[in-house]
Amino acid sequence: MRLLLEAVVETVDAARAAEHAGAGRLELCAQLSEGGVTPPAGLVTAVLERVSIPVFVMVRPRPGDFVYSDAEIAAARHGVAAMRMRGAHGIVLGVLRGDGRVDVDRTRSLVECAGGLPVTFHRAFDATPDQGAALEDALAAGATRVLTAGGTGTALDGVDRLAALVRQGGSRVTIVAGGGVRAHNVRAIVAGTGVREVHARFEDTAGTRALADLL
Repeated sequence: MRLLLEAVVETVDAARAAEHAGAGRLELCAQLSEGGVTPPAGLVTAVLERVSIPVFVMVRPRPGDFVYSDAEIAAARHGVAAMRMRGAHGIVLGVLRGDGRVDVDRTRSLVECAGGLPVTFHRAFDATPDQGAALEDALAAGATRVLTAGGTGTALDGVDRLAALVRQGGSRVTIVAGGGVRAHNVRAIVAGTGVREVHARFEDTAGTRALADLL
């Protein structure tokens, strides 16, 4: 089974280039330098019109932490529904409580707005104090994927924790390895963890093609 490369993009040109370089899925966001926020609706439509691979759209009301006010959650619910209506193939999101644990109820409320689209719990997961418990909470909230570096800065540093998450999740959830994934380390990450999907920022066509060719 071929592994899947998800490329993170924030422009139409990057989306098209990532597809041509071999990415199997896109994560679309804005303000990637700030960790990503919800992209403009017009950008989402433009990307969906110009690529043929699945596009998962981030819904995050602001940069910073992942503990949101009621107004921010309401805005996020609207954003999820809007992206679904525009044709997004999946949603990327994550909500934490003040103690750092996954906010199951609020995350579930957003998942419900996705109307059955697959939902990735993003790297807010790496800010949780107990990743084993966080995985069960993300599942309880309805996430189908979890994007993580194993609680470390990079997926390579988090290999052991990622492997444990893959074992724990089994067939219930897809663990997506993200954080510093590049052509020079992707094989070690995959071999050490058993992940079937990896996530990398699109930086240039050559680098993404080299990464895709190794999967």
